Amino acid sequence: MAAGEPLKAITVSASRADRRSEIIGRLERLPFTRAHAKFAAILSSGLFFDGFDNGALAVAMPVIFKEFHIGFLNTGIVLSSGFVGQFVGAWVFGFISEIYGRKAAFLGSMLLYGALSIACAFAWDFHSLVVMRAMQGLGLGGVLAPAVAMFSELVRATRRGRFAGIYQTTFQWGVLLAPAIGLLSFQLFGESAGWHALFIFGGIPALVAIYGFFALPESPRWLADHDNYAEADAVLRGIEQQAKGPLPPPELAPVPEPKRTELAELFSRAYRRRTLVLWVGWACTYFVIYGLGTWLPSLYVRIGGLPVKDALALSVFVSVVRLVTMYSESLVVDRVGRLPLFLTGFTTMAAANFAGALAFAWLDYTAWPMLLIVSTAINIGTSLTNILIVNYTAELYPTRLRSLGIAAGNSASRLASIIAPSAVGGLLAAHLGIESIFAMFGLVALVAAVAVPLWGIESRRRVLEEISP
Repeated sequence: MAAGEPLKAITVSASRADRRSEIIGRLERLPFTRAHAKFAAILSSGLFFDGFDNGALAVAMPVIFKEFHIGFLNTGIVLSSGFVGQFVGAWVFGFISEIYGRKAAFLGSMLLYGALSIACAFAWDFHSLVVMRAMQGLGLGGVLAPAVAMFSELVRATRRGRFAGIYQTTFQWGVLLAPAIGLLSFQLFGESAGWHALFIFGGIPALVAIYGFFALPESPRWLADHDNYAEADAVLRGIEQQAKGPLPPPELAPVPEPKRTELAELFSRAYRRRTLVLWVGWACTYFVIYGLGTWLPSLYVRIGGLPVKDALALSVFVSVVRLVTMYSESLVVDRVGRLPLFLTGFTTMAAANFAGALAFAWLDYTAWPMLLIVSTAINIGTSLTNILIVNYTAELYPTRLRSLGIAAGNSASRLASIIAPSAVGGLLAAHLGIESIFAMFGLVALVAAVAVPLWGIESRRRVLEEISP
């Protein structure tokens, strides 16, 4: 069958299952085309700004702290307001993605985040900034679920892990580049105007949303689930025309009739174990990431004895290690499988944390090289699990629940990101020593190292409808 040639028209009397099977079969025969690359670029911009946001705020807060004359408590409220908005936004746009489509949810969340980022640049006091950051968080929290769901639904099973993994690294690029963009903004405009310029830069997603309205299609899988076969066919024909050479005949495997989206189904007999496993994976991964990441520069300075600029340089080094690990994982995930990589990642996290706790407690060795070795090993472990848990979630739910399942997992990670930094601060305030921090992280990682590989299911090279009917 030539590229771009659709199947012969299915009769009107054909069942919904037959027509869905046609759409899915045509999707699963597609190679990665220029159309896929364009869609990935649009969708990944949301992940980039998700990573960029927290790093940019960390750079801007010392200046905002002085300009608005706020104390440590109010600074914490500003930081937390964004996470609260993200928690709510994940659920809101997760539902929108299931009911009104991936495209509507993604573009709506990007437009809201970008517009409110620009609004934050014009905040006039502490109270206005808190309100705007919370509203901005609604948009930012809503980006992940529709973006990941749509990309997972567009890529065929045999290469889904690789391309989804590479696609997910844009989040880490946002984390890595945020300090550099912030410092450049301060150098160009000065500190007082620089933090305003940084928030205006964060308004770019609004422009992406406008472009995406014309350039981004709806997910054919979602369209087929909602009986819009004509539009699904049109989207597929556009992608098929980008394929080089003839396409193989689609394999028309039987698929069940679509059902309505219901939140309760996440906890039904078919999916409740998956939901529990995924929530454990999300929460444990991001508890360690945010708990360690937010405190590590301070630990380098206060315990390791490094100057601030050297501490930031080491943080950049660890970010580069994370990127290398993520790209390496993306190359092997479709051959090795998901569960072995989860086991490797969580075990590495647990072992590195326990080793650090023993070194600090028994050897009383707190110099910065030990902190660097331990934190690098921990970050290798979290790099193996954090992009994998996102893509794995997209694989373990059917189309009617995919965005909602990702939103639920994302909410678990947001809760962990709120709790973890405070838990670290509480242990240090109680004078329990740095070894208590690593012991806590080690126990958290150990829970996931047992639960996820033991109770999870392997999804390597399996069509989404086969994994989740």
